[in-house]
Amino acid sequence: MIIVYHKNNKVVEVEIDKKSVDFLQNNIASILFEIAVKYPNDLIIWCNIDFKSNLNISAFNDVFHHHKIMASYNPFSKPFLSDAIGYVEESPFIKISKKVSYPTWQMSSCVGGIHAAVLLALDGKINTGVDFDYFLISLAKLAMEKGLLCYSEPTLLTNVSIKPEERKKSLYIVFKFVKQHYKTRWVVLLFLNLFLYERKVAILPFISTFFYRKRKLENNLLDHINVQSTKTISGIETIDVIIPTIGRKQYLHDVLKDLSVQTHLPENVIIVEQNTNTESVSELDYLENESWPFKIKHTFTHQAGACNARNLALAQVQSKWVFLNDDDNRFGVDLIAETLKECKKYGATVINNSYLKKNEKKESDTVNQAPIFGSGNCFMASELLNNVSFRMGFEFGYAEDTDFGMQLRNLGADVLYFPNPEIIHLSAPMGGFRTKPVLAWRDDIIQPKPSPTVMLYKQLHLTKEQINGYRTILFLKFYKVQTIKNPIRYFKNFKKQWQQSLYWANELITK
Repeated sequence: MIIVYHKNNKVVEVEIDKKSVDFLQNNIASILFEIAVKYPNDLIIWCNIDFKSNLNISAFNDVFHHHKIMASYNPFSKPFLSDAIGYVEESPFIKISKKVSYPTWQMSSCVGGIHAAVLLALDGKINTGVDFDYFLISLAKLAMEKGLLCYSEPTLLTNVSIKPEERKKSLYIVFKFVKQHYKTRWVVLLFLNLFLYERKVAILPFISTFFYRKRKLENNLLDHINVQSTKTISGIETIDVIIPTIGRKQYLHDVLKDLSVQTHLPENVIIVEQNTNTESVSELDYLENESWPFKIKHTFTHQAGACNARNLALAQVQSKWVFLNDDDNRFGVDLIAETLKECKKYGATVINNSYLKKNEKKESDTVNQAPIFGSGNCFMASELLNNVSFRMGFEFGYAEDTDFGMQLRNLGADVLYFPNPEIIHLSAPMGGFRTKPVLAWRDDIIQPKPSPTVMLYKQLHLTKEQINGYRTILFLKFYKVQTIKNPIRYFKNFKKQWQQSLYWANELITK
């Protein structure tokens, strides 16, 4: 392990095997690449000299448990970039929980580490510059979607509390970063949002972006780096499968058939069948009439709703792992075996498999940190279920699975995307006895916009800037499809709809 200590964007000491060594230059990023060439099999740590006594070296093996991990920690209350980055990116990687290991490209120069193999793969592909913080966030932002797993990791330091913001954030840096890492239209939206919500006219920072070009990396740069986690995530690979279902008898039968021929069989298949007709009984006769190589736990309820059904099923999980399945999925015989194998390889406790409709093209063949979460294609360690559930405020709306994913991330469980093995989502038509729910706001004169459940998610998990950025985009997109074409009337009506959505989101949060 090699530690590079720095101060004010200059290297002050390099320590290899606890011995100080000479170095040829002061540029921190250049030194990292130089060290990687000489020590290609080593973990390289950087640390501001002020935190030298706080380095938690004993935790490094647990944090960097395979070679495709980049981790850092910022003990200050604000990140390097201004909060204005929220106007541009709505992902889960902006609002960071500093209490747990949390996925984000927002790296920090205070302390962090990366394996030499990653630096060697990126050598010459990223401008080192003079600002080490900017170099780090640029590297992470570009490499994250190429398979580098990036985290804010509080265990890198000991006896450090969150400190006030250290320095004033420059809008020039934010505009530069947006121009170099996003589509050009986001520069315009950033300028617009700063004016709308902060009354800032950032003309010079906006003009400065004309001198920068977008940065990008090749897709397969990191593919050759071997991944084999040293983390032990579960000694016993027993697994239960949960399936909420309503009115899809034949589709569910096909799912059970796929499960019955798995090379790694589940212990229990937990089915929650819903039918709102109070005089109805189960239609799933094949659960008893046919022989299955696993135990089936069948719950029949007259209460409709995916959140309630999934919670009923999750409460019955007994195995070390759980597969959150859907009643119209199809998959190969090795889905469970190969997915659990990949989980051990990456030290992952939550993953989403590739989840495509028939004839839909896969966008990525790289394991990466998923910005979304799917409740019909998820494998997860069941110990996490002690602290999460599907929030009932989302019932019959949108974003219940996205919220569930955020609950997991805020526990310190990253959500990884596995391109293989695949799950095919048939998107079957609704069953014949489904009924359209009566939403509490159905008869409101002013209909909420966006949906109150979408607003609820944003209020729970996004920053103020992310919510306002979404508001601007919604305003612009919705104008094209609604009937009010007078811009002033439309603006006034949109404000009322937004406030109505906020009202109902606050009502739903108590459910």
